[in-house]
Amino acid sequence: MENFGIKDIIDILLVAFVMYQLYNLVKKSGTTTIFKGIIAFIILWILIAHVLQMRLMGAILNKFVSIGMFVIIILFQDEIRRFLMTLGANSVFRSLVKLFGGKSKETGSNAFVTPIVLACMNMSKSYTGALIVIEQEMSLGLYEQTGEYINADISTRLIENIFFKNSPLHDGAMIISKGKIKAAGCILPVSQNPNLPKQFGLRHRAGLGISQETDAQVITVSEERGKISFMSRGHIYPNITPEKLQELLNQPVNAADKSERTHK
Repeated sequence: MENFGIKDIIDILLVAFVMYQLYNLVKKSGTTTIFKGIIAFIILWILIAHVLQMRLMGAILNKFVSIGMFVIIILFQDEIRRFLMTLGANSVFRSLVKLFGGKSKETGSNAFVTPIVLACMNMSKSYTGALIVIEQEMSLGLYEQTGEYINADISTRLIENIFFKNSPLHDGAMIISKGKIKAAGCILPVSQNPNLPKQFGLRHRAGLGISQETDAQVITVSEERGKISFMSRGHIYPNITPEKLQELLNQPVNAADKSERTHK
């Protein structure tokens, strides 16, 4: 214990922080059981191989541990990618980028919020299904490529026409970036969250999935119930009014996360 110093304390705190962040990510994706199993295996390996020093069993477990990193990467490839994207979007790291001369991407003015809210209100009344993703700090370029590139100015009428039931693009997601409708008919990752209420269909699962993987703001309009829902950072605000939607869209992403959440 005489060599235990401030670096060891920092080391322990960093490991605890990383484990906590990883646990939050796997909890959202519904793979908590696998994560707990891996932690239990690591604890068992430490006890047998290093504390009790059981040679035979320790040698067997050491073989598993030697290939364990590759198994973890395969099992948690989506969670690891999500963790790295979250890390890159962290405000502390963005500040460091600015400090060393980098430029942080600005989300721009919220002048486009009003036509989006009006379109969602009209589609809600007509029971027109919609899925709108608004880019924040993390780039959505990868998902834009899965749909039809538009790059048009945002207008209420254009949004309603894209999601009109006979439109060829109405089934996919619309991506909005830098005050433009960048693409429509886009394919999004589907959330595997088992706690999502049964009344939410594939459109809501796709919206929740992209909100888990990125910091995007997501709006869904239910085709069956005509209800508007808002999603951010893996959290759902269901059955909200147009006024509440406008309030959430005008808030910074981090501020919206701190407000009351109805479902996780």
